[in-house]
Parts: sequence; structure tokens; C-alpha cells
Amino acid sequence: MSATGEEKAHGSGSETSSTHQLEIYERPRGWRGIYYHTATQVCLVGFVCFMCPGMFNALTGLGAGGQVDATSSANANAALYSTFAFFAFFSGSVHNVLGPRLCLLLGTWGYSLYIASYLATNIHPGAGDFVVVAGAMLGVCAALVWTAQGSLMMAYPTEAQKGTYIGYFWAIFNLGGVVGSAVAFGSNFNSTANKVGNGTYIGFLILTLTGVILPLFLADPYKMIRTDGTRVTPIRHPSWKTEFISLFVALRTDPWIVLLFPMFFASNYFYTWQFNDYNGALFNIRTRGLNNFVYWTAQIFGSFFIGHFVLDLRRFRRRVRAFLGWSIVVVFVFAVHLWSYYYQLTYTRISDPPTAVKMDINDPGYPAHVWLMIFYGLLDSMWQTTAYWLMGAMSNDPAKLAVFTGFYKCFQSAGSAVVWRLDAVQKPYMDIFISTWVLAAAGMICAFPLVYMRVKDYTEMDDEALLARPNVERLPEPSEKK
Repeated sequence: MSATGEEKAHGSGSETSSTHQLEIYERPRGWRGIYYHTATQVCLVGFVCFMCPGMFNALTGLGAGGQVDATSSANANAALYSTFAFFAFFSGSVHNVLGPRLCLLLGTWGYSLYIASYLATNIHPGAGDFVVVAGAMLGVCAALVWTAQGSLMMAYPTEAQKGTYIGYFWAIFNLGGVVGSAVAFGSNFNSTANKVGNGTYIGFLILTLTGVILPLFLADPYKMIRTDGTRVTPIRHPSWKTEFISLFVALRTDPWIVLLFPMFFASNYFYTWQFNDYNGALFNIRTRGLNNFVYWTAQIFGSFFIGHFVLDLRRFRRRVRAFLGWSIVVVFVFAVHLWSYYYQLTYTRISDPPTAVKMDINDPGYPAHVWLMIFYGLLDSMWQTTAYWLMGAMSNDPAKLAVFTGFYKCFQSAGSAVVWRLDAVQKPYMDIFISTWVLAAAGMICAFPLVYMRVKDYTEMDDEALLARPNVERLPEPSEKK
């Protein structure tokens, strides 16, 4: 067969080891070629996350879930990330059995339930326990969504495209936060209250319900051919026992992944201070909506910048790009947190209670404060994009990447569960901020040995440890199906 894609498997765009000849397939043409293009499918996954996790981010970014009292929201997030952390550890194995489309279908409904719980609280103020229960259920659903998303996003591109594809996904996903924030800002622009109205929650609920049906339009991953003509490795139908063993196979054969665990742990930890202890503590509801809007907008530019212009910059070898990306994130970590420390010195929970008069967009001190939100958005997107890119540089096997993504979400959610609970029990803002800064710095320091020792210019077949497991039945190739 001859390749008709944009790149050849062993051409300049590929970084797969040339010591193992890969079979090249002809990609579909016409409308089928567009639909089955890997970029199209990654963008569709992005729209699923636009509608569901994107709306969740918009709601969380308002601080206190758009409410005055942050206690119920903080407890709900603690419950959410506790169940997320537990189920994410095994979600890679579940994904390999159920497949990505079914995982997305089952997982997206949890976001609609979570949004509905806040609407119920607005109508019945005593329904705070419903929010906590919905948060716990969302944790299970989110584990399925993010594992399926991570596996597809990292498996579909060629080696040379991974940073760009992650940027595509992150831009579309964060448009959800942008749109949701715009809805919240517009619908509450004339509000003098410190919480959002029912219309905002209803709008979010409609968007998340739309996201529930989008996975039905995703292509069969077993029919996907990359742009260089190589076929995406078919996901197997193994036994549950074999799949749970794969967790430990991945750790035993690639123990370097452990060095990313601190980076995973810190990757959502900083949201609590940003959203509840900065945005929620200092600003009124319409200003929180605007802050949220610029934050998620900045994420679009940050992810595309580091993904396309740094991590996929072809003039440099992959190892050089890895060091460059790591260095940029480290600089942002210390610059942004030094800036934040200056502001955190000016207020406490006692000096700025929830019922106090909050900063408005017309106040003279606001412009400097909103720029901090913009730089936090840039940092967050570059952090997440770099983490995904590093995992993608370690393997091309979708099953192994699903396990890695499960580890990522497990430790990410564990960190979030801890810090949201600390916020719920009213720990001082400064304590939460210092712990955020320390963990972010530690995460990048621990990742450095992996960047130095594990990231290679080419992915070798030895990196695909899960491909060679015994007692695993491969799915038939499309040409073998009748």
C-alpha cells in the first residue's frame, strides 16, 4: 500500500524509530477523508469537552460555583476529586475494555447532573447536600471522560504532531470556559448580588446535555489512520484481570512515569486559590464572570503557543524541545506566584468575608488584578499541555497512554480533593497559597530527571510495553472484518 497522507512514516515529520519498518496504509479520500482525519476526531473530542468539562470549568471559575457561600461548593469539589482520584487510577483499564466512545457516553451525563444540583440549590437553598452527592458522582464520570480523551488525543497524532494536536484540543475545550463565562458575565452584568441567577445555570445545563450526545458522532478508533499512513494501534478485548495487571506492567516497564506524579498532583491544586480564594474572595459576581472569561481565553493562546511553537518546533530535536518547554513553565511558575504573593499579603478571610463589598470592574485597582488572572490562564494551559506532551513522548500505544492518563487524573484529583477540603474548613488563604506555590515548584523539579533521562528523540518499540502482553486478543484489522 502507498501512503497518501501529509507525511510519510519515516519522513521528516516522524520520530518513530527507523529500526522497525511500519506498514503504511492508504487514507480515505473526499468527505470520508475529512471525517476520518485524526485532526477532525481530536477536534470532535474537544467539542465534547467544550460542552461538559468546559461548562464545569466556567462554573467553578466563578468562585463558589456562582454562590455566595463557598462551603457547599468546596465540599462538593472535595467529594468530586476524591472519587475521581480513586476511579481514575483504574479508569485506563476500564477504558481498554469499554472503548473510548462508550466511556465518553457514560461519563458526560455526570456534568449535567452537577450543573442541575446548583440550579436546585438556587431554587431550594437547603439543597447543599445534593451538590455534594452530585459532585461525588461526577468524579466517577469524569474519570471515564478524561481517560478516553487523553488516550485519543495522544494516540491519534504522529510523533511530530502531538504538541499541535494537544493545542487544538485545549483551545476548543477552553472555548467552553470562555462561552460559559461570557454567558455568566452577560446574564449577571446588572446584578448587585454576589451569586448568579437561575438563567445562568439553565444555560449551562442545556449546553452540557448537548455534550452528552456528541460522542455518538466520533469515528471508530480502530478505523483511524494517521496522516503519515500508519494505523492507530487497535485497542484489545482482554480480560479484566489482564487489564488490571496492565497498571502494574506500565509501572514496572516504565518507572520513569513516577517522576511525573508530583506534577500531576499539583496540576489542579492551584485552582482552589485562583477561583475561590482570589476570584471568589475579592470580586463581585459580574467581575468574577469577566475574570473567568479572560482566564479561559488566555488558556487557548497558552496551549497553542507552547504546543505548536515550542513542543512541536521541528527545527529542534525532541529532547531540546522538552527542555525548552520545561524551562518556560518553570519561569511562569515563579513569576506568577511572586506576583500573587504580593496580592495575598493584602487580604485574609477575616478582612474580606463573603458579605463584604467586593471589587468591581470600574474600580481603579482592577486592571492590575485582571492581568494576574490572564497570566494564571497562560500558566495552567502550558502546564497541562506540557504534561500531556511528556506522556505522549513516552509511548504511542493507546492502551499504555490510557493507563498513563489514568495515573495523571488520579494524582491530579487527589491533590484537588485535599486542597478543596482545606478551603472548605476555612484554612487561611496564605496557607493555601504557599502550599500551591511549593507544590507547583516541586512538580517541575521532580519532572526534570524524566525530561533529561527518559525523553528521547525517537519512540522505540520497547516503549510499547503493553503491546506485547501475553493472553491478549487483538481486534481484527478492518480488512479482516466481514
